[in-house]
Amino acid sequence: MQDRQEQISQVVVTAGQMRDIEKRIFAAGMPVVALMEKVAGLIARRIPEIPANTFLLRGSHVGILVGPGHNGGDALVVARELYFRGYEVWIYSPFSKLKELTAQHLQYAQSLGIPIYQTIEQLPDSDLLIDGLFGFGLERNLTDPIASAINQLNELSVPIYSIDLPSGLHTDTGEVLGTAIRATHTFCLGLWKLAFFQDWALEYLGKAELIDFDIPLADVEAVLKDAPKIKRITPAKALATLPLPRPAVTHKYKEGHLLLICGSRRYAGGAILTGLGARASGVGMLSIAVPESLKSLLVSHLPEALIVGCPETESGAIAHLKLPENTDLSSFNAIACGPGLTRDATPIVQEAIKSDRPLLLDADGLNILAQMGAIATLKKRQAVTVLTPHTGEFERLFPDVADAKHDRVKAVQEAAAQSGTVVLLKGARTAIANPQSAVWIVPESTPALARGGSGDVLTGLLGGLLAQAATKQIPVEDIVATAAWWHSQAGILAAQERSELGVDAFTLTQYLMKALT
Repeated sequence: MQDRQEQISQVVVTAGQMRDIEKRIFAAGMPVVALMEKVAGLIARRIPEIPANTFLLRGSHVGILVGPGHNGGDALVVARELYFRGYEVWIYSPFSKLKELTAQHLQYAQSLGIPIYQTIEQLPDSDLLIDGLFGFGLERNLTDPIASAINQLNELSVPIYSIDLPSGLHTDTGEVLGTAIRATHTFCLGLWKLAFFQDWALEYLGKAELIDFDIPLADVEAVLKDAPKIKRITPAKALATLPLPRPAVTHKYKEGHLLLICGSRRYAGGAILTGLGARASGVGMLSIAVPESLKSLLVSHLPEALIVGCPETESGAIAHLKLPENTDLSSFNAIACGPGLTRDATPIVQEAIKSDRPLLLDADGLNILAQMGAIATLKKRQAVTVLTPHTGEFERLFPDVADAKHDRVKAVQEAAAQSGTVVLLKGARTAIANPQSAVWIVPESTPALARGGSGDVLTGLLGGLLAQAATKQIPVEDIVATAAWWHSQAGILAAQERSELGVDAFTLTQYLMKALT
């Protein structure tokens, strides 16, 4: 049972896929009315359990917003159940035409004496609103009078709980279709919908949780089998992917050797933060190539690392790599390149790209790659390449790919497929795609990570895990997703203890190990 729940918690579906899964369930004999009763019963039981709802005592006023489809039917069953439990319930039903089952539930609610209102002006006060206006699959813009009604409801100082998806959001892109309910809490039904992981939907979703109503895995697999998988990275998956436990008999070179190429006289901190991120990864050996003038500074912060001082340009960038005797780039299990380099280090990035080692490019490594022509350059590489752009860097790398701000998942899939790389697109919901268009999504993060240097920490952490993965045959995209999850969890923990304003990049490095304990 636990294995099934873990698998279900990872699955992310589009509106079309969810329709097909439901069709299979109904075709197998599950009555629509029975499923509606089950789902709504789970929601009705869950609402009083949520800590924020401790104020909801018997007699509290709950308003139910009812749409014309089965989402409205779900809301009506919730209304009935809360009514029977002693809550003062009223219903807002502004539509003249309802689906048959929804209409039957509305008729029964009316027979119970539950007040029903058709205009927004009639609505009494409430302690909580339940949004069942529109569920998944909405594609057209909302217009008046329902659009105006939603805007007025959003202005009330009342918590709003949405069933499946806040009314007015596109299920796949998270786009606001004219206007949308700003939910305090959203109950996602059955399987996670793609909108929950699109950055611009987040301010409408509130706290999101999955209501698992026992969809058979066979039905999910039957529908998704030929489609690129889109999954949430869960704690269980991330922890299982880490190169742990280590064998009882091992040594440092069996646990990966990472080369970081980073820093300049102008951006010395980038090299330090990247090194500290790599240190936390547990990589067996860490070498850091920096301009010669930074060597003593790096040694003071990372005494366990091998600091390679390199000749530098007049501007303080690395002029060329000067690795130890009998060492070249093929000596390392992975290379991470970019933070703090400046574009004066273009020849260094070009040399790293020509290597036969797994390569992670970030920051100025990405900016230099964009100048070279990203897709044409990357197609020449035989080894694994990982790119970790934010939205601006992504647009410079892939100017012909779909707008990453509109549909992040589609954009990262296209970029990975065109470039033959694993692409990590940073954001409030970081998305990772491999060349076969499979996607991992990091389901939670914190705005505390919107600080200079946070990305450098991720580069080091991910680089260290890539070096270890190279010796242990772990899929690269799994390692990338695990690093992004780990980085986010450290930020969340640090923000809980220090507030969102108190998580600078150096502080973040101190929470990486705490996030795993």
